Amino acid sequence: MIFALFEYPNGVETEDGPRVVYDLERESAHVGAAQVTGRALVWELSAETNLVTDRYKADSALAVGVDFEAESGLLVRCDRIDFAPGGVAYRHDHPGPGIRRMLSGELTIESEEGTHTYGAGGAWFEGARFPVIATSSKSEPTAFVRVLLLPPEWAGRRTIRYLDPADEEKPKLQCATVFLEEPIGP
Repeated sequence: MIFALFEYPNGVETEDGPRVVYDLERESAHVGAAQVTGRALVWELSAETNLVTDRYKADSALAVGVDFEAESGLLVRCDRIDFAPGGVAYRHDHPGPGIRRMLSGELTIESEEGTHTYGAGGAWFEGARFPVIATSSKSEPTAFVRVLLLPPEWAGRRTIRYLDPADEEKPKLQCATVFLEEPIGP
């Protein structure tokens, strides 16, 4: 299965199907068919291997193969994560894969694959149960929006799982705003 993020600086109109459309100017998300007249992001789930050529003529794209299917369906969640300057999301993982796209600031992600820093407009993929540490800019607020593919039992639950139990008790230096959470399928 291909999971992809496409960016549209001049708007987009999508058909019904397994996709999330995020309106960057209105900070709102929709599943399936949607029309956005300004800047938009579209996450799409497809069995098509040529999805990167995208029928919507995206300005940019990030596509990854995912081997993740929940036995009892799939839940899609779109949320925004905000960090105050100098914020840290201690070593953690999530129960499902997701593609993130930076909105503002700068975020450094440390993982077994190395250390990468993303600025506004940058995008990256994190797999299910993929441990990372995220550190935000020390000088400015930082935010990203993401879409996670989750097993349905995670509906309404916080998905971050700290790998060191002591980190669970530390002050949380990031805040999540959930825009939508719905069952979805290819």
